[in-house]
Amino acid sequence: MYKVAILGCENSHANQFLKAVINENLVPDIEFVGVYSHEPEAAAKLNETFGVPVAQSYDEFVGKVDGVIVTARHGDNHYKYAKPYLESGIPVFIDKPITCTEEDAKAFMEDLKKNNVRVSGGSVCVYNEFVQELKTVVAEKTYGEVNGGFLRCPINMDNPHGGFFFYTQHLVQVMMEIFGNYPETVRAWQKGETVHVDVHYADYDVDLSYVPGSVYYASVSAKTNVVGNNYTVSSYFPNEFMDFYRLLKGEPQKQSYEDFFAPVFVLNAINRSLLSGNVEKVNRIEEI
Repeated sequence: MYKVAILGCENSHANQFLKAVINENLVPDIEFVGVYSHEPEAAAKLNETFGVPVAQSYDEFVGKVDGVIVTARHGDNHYKYAKPYLESGIPVFIDKPITCTEEDAKAFMEDLKKNNVRVSGGSVCVYNEFVQELKTVVAEKTYGEVNGGFLRCPINMDNPHGGFFFYTQHLVQVMMEIFGNYPETVRAWQKGETVHVDVHYADYDVDLSYVPGSVYYASVSAKTNVVGNNYTVSSYFPNEFMDFYRLLKGEPQKQSYEDFFAPVFVLNAINRSLLSGNVEKVNRIEEI
């Protein structure tokens, strides 16, 4: 049995992962040895629902587990919670946002590399089949040269979990999954409750729209066709868990460390642009 702890269980990931493994028997050889949250009521609810023990501190499982899942609502806690476990080299899952600052992203990546820790996580949205279809449209130039795209996702700016950073990686990571991890610049502005972002890639621009609500939409514009549709995310948590499970079984991680942390740098560029009103360069991790 693989022993796994969940650190930061305030959001839906913890509940969805426990449900998939314990209630729906997604895999037969995972034992959840405990959960931790700085919000005791969140951990208590999972104890009541799934019978998992509740830890009093996030480092309580050091030396006792084969992997950790970090799903804290506030991205500033992700590196903090994972750090005590990194020297052991066990796999880690990190929820979105991976971190909130570029400095934490660089330090986190260096720690992972130094200890040969394999990592998975980020936004569950990328597992949607339509998102993967659009990725193929761009990669294979199914409809000729690509000349841009438009994506929409919910936003929640008024929260105690990192403000702008709390929910915004979903849209950024879907964009990067489809169009590539390394845009050059961004320009962002807010009108009413909506945040608009122009993202400049070398050969085209992609428009992002953060709108309160529950609508997820993505499209690709190419020479001979435009492909776009709404998509859903609620049923893809098992897919996301399975990527972590494969790490437990010794398989390599899917992304390079640089690609895994790339959304942090796009998010920070967007946030800088919102504050400055200017076009902002997207930094690379090696520049920090």
